[in-house]
Amino acid sequence: MANFNTGWYLMYTRPRHEKKVKELLEDLKMDCFLPVTQKVAAYRSSKRTVVVPLFPSYIFVYLRDLSDYYQGMQVESVLNYVKVGKVIARVDGSIVENIKVVTEKALEIDVSGSYFYPGQQVVIHEGPLKGLSCEIVQLSEKKKILVRVHLLQRNLLCNLPSESLLIAS
Repeated sequence: MANFNTGWYLMYTRPRHEKKVKELLEDLKMDCFLPVTQKVAAYRSSKRTVVVPLFPSYIFVYLRDLSDYYQGMQVESVLNYVKVGKVIARVDGSIVENIKVVTEKALEIDVSGSYFYPGQQVVIHEGPLKGLSCEIVQLSEKKKILVRVHLLQRNLLCNLPSESLLIAS
C-alpha cells in the first residue's frame, strides 16, 4: 500500500447491502457509484418494476488517498476491496464513465458473463449515448452495444439506438 494510486476501485459488500453502503459512503463525503437498472419482478399476484444493482454485491468507490481506503473498510456491510493477488485492483476511469453513460441513457441493459468475440470499436458522438466508448456486436440478429468490465468478468449489453452516429476510435 506504499504506492497508492488515486482512482476508482471496487468494493465487495454483503448481499443486498449495496444501497446502504452507498448511503454510508456518501455520508462520509466519499465519491461512489452504484450502477442500477430497472427489472420487472413477478410476485404472487402482481408484477412490479424494481430498481436493482447491475452488479450485485459490488459498488465503485473513488479513493483519493490512503485514509479514504481505511475509511471505506470501516463502513458497515463492506467486506473488502476487490483484489488481484494481494493488491487492490484499480478500475479504469473510462470504464466507470461508460457504465454511467449506459445506465443513465439506456432503457434495456443486460449483464452477461458470456464471451463475446471482439467487435467494432466505436465512440458514439451523437444521440442519447453520446460520449460512450464501446464495441458493436451482433447478437440474435440484432446489433448491440457492448461495454466490457474485465475486473468483474461481465459485459453490459444494450440495444443500439438507430439515431446514434458512430465513428471508429
